Amino acid sequence: MIWHLIAAVFAGLAAAGIGLILRTLSGKRLPKWIVPVFGGLGMLGYQIQVEYSWFDHKKAQLPDTAIVISTDRSSAVWRPWTFAFPMTTAFSVVDSDNIRIIEQENARLAEFILYQFERHHTDILLTQPYLLNCDSRELMPLADETREPIIDELRTLRETSPLLTTVCSAQAG
Repeated sequence: MIWHLIAAVFAGLAAAGIGLILRTLSGKRLPKWIVPVFGGLGMLGYQIQVEYSWFDHKKAQLPDTAIVISTDRSSAVWRPWTFAFPMTTAFSVVDSDNIRIIEQENARLAEFILYQFERHHTDILLTQPYLLNCDSRELMPLADETREPIIDELRTLRETSPLLTTVCSAQAG
């Protein structure tokens, strides 16, 4: 995070320098306030670029076997431009190499880990193991340590769910 602050300051200084050059080239006909305005716009532009490129940057860091299941886009009052162009603030990923398909009692079960990335002042990564019955579309989380199903949190996925399609299309292994 400190590097983003340093980069924002340098982007502001560079933009202020452009404002100063423009003021000098105009024979000082441009007002003095053009320099700090350019500096502020430079810092704001840098921050906007970082926020909008966060998803693509994180996705590029994932292995080739990682499949993005869903994305969450949001808007914020303190970022008015996000009402016109919402930005991705969270996404969920399944690694196709880590899906275990089990045939048990005439049911096709898939065990996998769902990774959820969230953008905050520091990035947050949440992991949760799941068990999915591909036939009945029932999904339930597993306890982290014991891998026992948490039956209270059982839910049924839609037939068109990208999670269901991705996980259940894996080969039995």
